[in-house]
Amino acid sequence: MDSVSFADLAPYERYKLLCATIVPRPIALVTTLGADGTVNAAPYSFFNVFSEEPALIVLGLQHKPDHSPKDTTRNIARSGQFVVNLVDEALAEAMNVCAIDCPPDVSEVEAAGLSLKEGVEIPVPHIAQAPFALECRREVSLAFGPQRELLVGEVLRLHARPGLLDGERLRIDEKAYRPVGRLFGDSYARQGDRFTLTRPSYAEFVRARDA
Repeated sequence: MDSVSFADLAPYERYKLLCATIVPRPIALVTTLGADGTVNAAPYSFFNVFSEEPALIVLGLQHKPDHSPKDTTRNIARSGQFVVNLVDEALAEAMNVCAIDCPPDVSEVEAAGLSLKEGVEIPVPHIAQAPFALECRREVSLAFGPQRELLVGEVLRLHARPGLLDGERLRIDEKAYRPVGRLFGDSYARQGDRFTLTRPSYAEFVRARDA
């Protein structure tokens, strides 16, 4: 097996290998409020769910080359509030527009032609076209050097686009929900090819193995 020590690699080389091997990654299109009320939206694929009790998600935030914080990081540091908008196939093109390096006073939401809905638990709006949106409050933020910050946020409320969530049984319509996964570079993945693996108990496993 080929192997390489990360101690021998430059940061961009580590990034290349990590992003190309840990795939697909879910995409968080994060909305925040600027000090002037501008709604900022930026996609992050260093993102995942962390815990259900309490309900926590994690975001990997990257600073600018000069080590100054990007809009999302600065806005969360000020208010402690943000929304994670999940990305599906219908939202993918607009998500890509939101990745453009717009000035702080330019709303990526407007540039991408998206619309907003008011928050319930927090004043930060969420994207109306998003399949799901998680209203979050910062729980803890950890800095790892001048370039990277790990943000842990508590999920306060989930919004679902009509037709995706059975509110009584709390079940997601898997056929209607078509999430997009981040790969590497300009590559993304659809999640259309799915399969099922039923997890047996240990007794069932032994019986099947010894049959």
